Amino acid sequence: MDEQRPNPEKLLQQVMEEERQQQSGKLKIYLGAAPGVGKTYTMLQDAIVKRKEGLDVVVGVVETHGRQEIEALIKDLEILPQQMVDYHGKQLKEFDIDATLKRNPSLILMDEMAHTNAPGLRHTKRWQDIKEILDRGIDVYTTLNVQHIESLNDVVSQIIGTHIKETVPDSMLELAETIEMVDLAPEDLIKRLHEGKVYFPAQAELATENFFRKGNLIALRELALRAIAERVGAQVLLYRHGQGIERIWPTQERLLVCVGHDSASSKIIRATKRMATNLRAEWIAIHVDTPRFRLSDGQRNQALQNLRLAEQLGAETKTLTGLDCSGEILNFARERNITKIIIGKQVRSRWRELIRSSLVDELVRQSGDIDVYIITGEAGTTKPAKIAPTKQPIPWKTYAIALGMVALCTLIDFLIYPISGASNLIMVYLLGVTAVALFGEFGPSIFASTLSVLTYAYFFITHDFNFSVKDIQYSFTLLVMLVVAQIISHLTVRTRRQTEAAHLTERRTSALHILSRQLASTRGVDKLLEIAVRYLSELFACDIMALLPEGGHLMVRAKCGTTQELSAKEQSVAQWVFDLGQIAGLGTDTLPFSDATYVPLLASQGTIGVLRVHLPQSRQLLTSEQMHLLEACANQVALALEVDRLQDQAKKSELQIETDRVRNALLQTVSHDLRTPLGAAMGAASTLSELGDELDARGVKKLGKEICIELEHLSRLMNNLLQMTYLEAETVKLQKEYYSLNDTLSAVTALLSQQLGKKPVYVRLPRDLPKIPYDQTLISEVFSNLIDNVIKFTAPKTPIEITAIIERGQVLVSVEDYGPGIVADEVNKLFEKFYRGRLLTTERGLGLGLAICHRIITAHGGEIWAENRTGGGAAFRFTLPLY
Repeated sequence: MDEQRPNPEKLLQQVMEEERQQQSGKLKIYLGAAPGVGKTYTMLQDAIVKRKEGLDVVVGVVETHGRQEIEALIKDLEILPQQMVDYHGKQLKEFDIDATLKRNPSLILMDEMAHTNAPGLRHTKRWQDIKEILDRGIDVYTTLNVQHIESLNDVVSQIIGTHIKETVPDSMLELAETIEMVDLAPEDLIKRLHEGKVYFPAQAELATENFFRKGNLIALRELALRAIAERVGAQVLLYRHGQGIERIWPTQERLLVCVGHDSASSKIIRATKRMATNLRAEWIAIHVDTPRFRLSDGQRNQALQNLRLAEQLGAETKTLTGLDCSGEILNFARERNITKIIIGKQVRSRWRELIRSSLVDELVRQSGDIDVYIITGEAGTTKPAKIAPTKQPIPWKTYAIALGMVALCTLIDFLIYPISGASNLIMVYLLGVTAVALFGEFGPSIFASTLSVLTYAYFFITHDFNFSVKDIQYSFTLLVMLVVAQIISHLTVRTRRQTEAAHLTERRTSALHILSRQLASTRGVDKLLEIAVRYLSELFACDIMALLPEGGHLMVRAKCGTTQELSAKEQSVAQWVFDLGQIAGLGTDTLPFSDATYVPLLASQGTIGVLRVHLPQSRQLLTSEQMHLLEACANQVALALEVDRLQDQAKKSELQIETDRVRNALLQTVSHDLRTPLGAAMGAASTLSELGDELDARGVKKLGKEICIELEHLSRLMNNLLQMTYLEAETVKLQKEYYSLNDTLSAVTALLSQQLGKKPVYVRLPRDLPKIPYDQTLISEVFSNLIDNVIKFTAPKTPIEITAIIERGQVLVSVEDYGPGIVADEVNKLFEKFYRGRLLTTERGLGLGLAICHRIITAHGGEIWAENRTGGGAAFRFTLPLY
């Protein structure tokens, strides 16, 4: 059995890929070796079949080139209107992507995938339009000739003798669910060309002399068949890996391509892509940024474009920093287990080879077990571009320090010269040269070392203060001193720059950790964005804006380093990035006219915002490393925002659950408590209505009394509900006046005399108790609720004691009973809304009385609490200010 247990990670990757394919549209590419083989005709025939099956099919772009058979097929399909674009005074018809998205068909036909759009449109290439349509969930049929495949561009150029400018990245072919080869023999294709079925007669004659030569068509046909074969082989390999059927290779090849700052690197990148595809290998593109050479802005941007080309073709890109290019490349290669290094051939003069070996020679010499492939450039060789240092300002300040340091060393030597030999004075100058070299500049270091030798020779070797050195011993000493000083200065500067590079690498490495730690300790969208934009602005030395959706539009929620507002054009770029979840703007192939780069904040459930990154230098691009770091930081910010949102949702969910619980309890309690007195009153009223003639006066009076009692109870319940609503909805406005507490209690006990029955009430107040400022209506309500609470929890004849004492400028009032007391775990719950004690002797009551008491006493500036009495029973106590 060759079958093995499927790899869980590969199965998960396969499932995720299938989910992605289900969410996006399906792409079918009709691939041909050359124009005229029948790609468009085959595509239209298949589309007509799909339309007959009931699928919503429209034509986005189809180029007929005057072919009658194509025009006849188009008539049977719906054609979307194209938009007119003004280009140098000419009106060009271009595909209208917005109209397509608004129409939202099931399948759209897009001819000539490699077409370049007119300037000013959303995308520069038609394949980018197709990518966006696929992301919107619309299926696409498109056509493509093999010469437009990016990785085959150089091979095709060598075959046909001309460079093809319009290319499609290989990643688009990898997105395709189906690639159908539309093939035609070269002889038949040339016959069709002569018959005028491919181009117009004048164009056909010119094409026969150039592109449509039989040898070219045979070679292009072979390339197309190989591309299809590689596609099929990749699908078979993917299936085997997913199912774990067979292990294809015992080891995995890894390729490393060295990317320079010249245009010739593009050919090396494409060649590496083809090699990696044939070997089914991973490949990495690296560029070494060495402090020894300062690249101009044009060279730097060219290197970035080369890295992005490699990234577009599927490579992992990396920018290394170091003084030793070959050492950095080989160290990285060994760390990543690279098996093959690909680099361009360089032609140098023999005298330069004798002075210093080339990068290629160094790699071959030190590569060890790693294979090194040397590839020719566009014209057979790649001439190393002259790295002209960027015009940096001359460090006059450092030169002045160097001059001053040499003068200081000379002064010190003059002081110690009488007590020390001349040879010992050299060490003072070496110390000064080392101090100057610590500033990290080669020029001032060389100046200091040379001037130190000359000064030492002039003042301390030749006693007649001239430069004639007669003693051969001193001549040798001066030579050694000059060499040692130069070595020390060079090593010091190199160490300084290596330290700076290490600090830069460490800074980038720790960036994510610092950002994630800061975000983890913060909550709230505005605070998170404020931290993120401030940190990213400092990290990348740029202006940052964070945009989040509000009311259907993106709004700036935080920014750092800029005060400008977004223009309508920039706002549309940000909206596109938000809708599609893809990077766009400066330095990308999508909407490159923008002055800034826009990065989506991608969360698990989609895009939740956009970051706008603008570098202060005009049109400066982010490096590949910076772009990757920026994306990682954006993902961290998106994760923090999503966690914050989920926590808010969790809190809202908990609050909603608690609200529902309280509402259900309220409805259940209110419906029960309101139904009880209402039912009793209705029963008594019904009896009175039906048997009124048969009852004597005493019976009628009894039923009337019952009705009155029940309705009074119902009125009290409704009053509690309304009063609680009032106390919660508005700030309580107290009508304070000075009242006698004894008078208030007398009025309350008189009103409750019927409910009290035979329950005695003992009121004990100090004789000298002064009048107290309070709202009499509300305090009467407090006493009523507290006495009513005692009635519910105690036996009919047990007494109630009400006392008051003066302490610390307050009046302490106590309402005590001789009932069962309070359950220990209920002491802190009694004053909550709708809470009713477990020892309640009656089911009547909403559980609002004590809550109302708490609100009223708090509004008066007092406190209220409950506790058990020492001798048994419960005591409810509250305080009121005396003044």
